[in-house]
Amino acid sequence: MATKRAHVLLPEDLLREIDALVGPRGRSSFLVETARHEVRRQKMLHFLESKDPAWKDKDHPELARGAAAWVRRLRTESEARHAPRPKARKRSGAHNPRTQ
Repeated sequence: MATKRAHVLLPEDLLREIDALVGPRGRSSFLVETARHEVRRQKMLHFLESKDPAWKDKDHPELARGAAAWVRRLRTESEARHAPRPKARKRSGAHNPRTQ
């Protein structure tokens, strides 16, 4: 990932606290991870405050008949895939080369 240098001013007391946690050589990674976390948090807050619906019916046509119908269909398909197969019938001795 490409990086770009940024000049950031921090209060001395905050810098001392960061150094106490991660050391002077760990500042950059600490600040990057902290900034990423805060960006995700701010995006989530913005999303939660927006009026746009999170769920769009057109994106989930499988649920057009309702979630219960969709779950029933999945269970039926799963049971069909995992059902025990019937055992093959043994042939009579006349047709079985092992018994002759």
